[in-house]
Amino acid sequence: MSAQKRMKGRVPVAVLGATGAVGQTFIRLLQGHPLFEVTEVAASERSAGKRYRDAMNWHEGGVPDAVGDLTVRTCDPGAVGAKIVFSALDASVAGEVEQAFASAGAIVLSNARNHRMDPDVPLVIPEVNADHLAVIDVQRKNRGWEGAIITNANCASTTAAVALAPLHQAFGAREAVITTMQAVSGAGYPGVASLDILGSVIPYIGGEEEKIEREIAKMLGRLHGGHVVHAPLTISAHANRVPVEHGHTACISVRFEKPVTPEEAKEVLLAWRGQEVCWGLPSAPALPLVLRQEPDRPQARRDVYTGLGMSTVVGRVRSDPLMHLRLVALSHNTVRGAAGGSILNAEVLGRMGRLPGVAEGAW
Repeated sequence: MSAQKRMKGRVPVAVLGATGAVGQTFIRLLQGHPLFEVTEVAASERSAGKRYRDAMNWHEGGVPDAVGDLTVRTCDPGAVGAKIVFSALDASVAGEVEQAFASAGAIVLSNARNHRMDPDVPLVIPEVNADHLAVIDVQRKNRGWEGAIITNANCASTTAAVALAPLHQAFGAREAVITTMQAVSGAGYPGVASLDILGSVIPYIGGEEEKIEREIAKMLGRLHGGHVVHAPLTISAHANRVPVEHGHTACISVRFEKPVTPEEAKEVLLAWRGQEVCWGLPSAPALPLVLRQEPDRPQARRDVYTGLGMSTVVGRVRSDPLMHLRLVALSHNTVRGAAGGSILNAEVLGRMGRLPGVAEGAW
C-alpha cells in the first residue's frame, strides 16, 4: 500500500527563510504533500509579524491558500513549535540558527553550506548515500542534543554526484574534471542582473568550485563505525554562470581504477535505481537517473523537469582521450538540488523512524 494511502494525518513542519527563492520552492513543493503540512513559516525580523502572502514578492505561481494567511515568525526555536524544520536560510545566518533549532530538539533539514562538511553531519542525496543518515547518532552524542542537522549538497555537486555514484560504485572513480554551466536561479532572486548575464558566460561563482571539489567525495564515501570515510576521489572543478533559468549542467571527465568502456558505463547507468529505502516515497522519482542516447542531450530547456525535476539526466557517455570516460549531466537546481532534495531527505528519515512522531515503517 502506498504511503499516501497509509498515512492518516500529515506531520506539521516549518520552513525557515520562507520568503526567499528556495523557501518559496519549499512552500510550492509541500503544497498538498501527502505526509507533511506546512504549519509555520519564518523569516527575518523585517518580515516577522506580516501575513506570509504580504511579506515577499512571490515568484512560484500563486501563493498557496493553505499558507498565505500564516503569520511570519522569527527564526527562533522559541517562536517556532514544529519539530521538523526545512531551512532555506542564507549561509550568513544559517549556522547558528540551525544549531539553535537542533539543540531545541528539532530535525533541521538544511540547504546551507555551513555544516555540510562537519564530520558528524550527514551530507545526503538519499538514492546515493541514505545510509549516511546513521551519522545522526554520532552527532547527538557529540553535541548533546536530541535534534539533528541533515544537509543536502550544493546544487551543482548534486548534479555531478548522482551521475558519478553508480559509476563509482561499479568501477571506483579516482579523478574527475567537472565543468559546470549553472542556471541564474541558483543565485537566488533577483539573482544575476540581466545586463550581466544575457549574451554572456560568467566564469566565476564564489565558493562553488571548492564545494564541488569537497562535497562529492564525502557523499560517495562509505560509512564505517558511524563515520564517513571519504571516497579517494580527486576533483578539479570549473564553475560558470550561464543565461539559463533553471538547470545546472555538468560536463564530467573521469578516471577509474581501471579503464571502463562507454558500453559498460551505460549498462550500469541504465540499471541504477539508488538505495531501496527511497523507493515509492512521494518525492522520489521512479528513475533517479535517466540516460539519454541522443547525441545532443541532455538540454536544460527540454530535460530539466524530468521526474518532476527530481531526476538527473545523463547523456553523451563516451571515451575520453585523457581520462577513461566523459559524460554530461543535468538536474534542476532548486528542486533536486535544493528544496526537493531536502524534502526527500525528510521522507527517508520518516521511513526509517527518525522523525518525531513517525514510527519506523509507517511510510
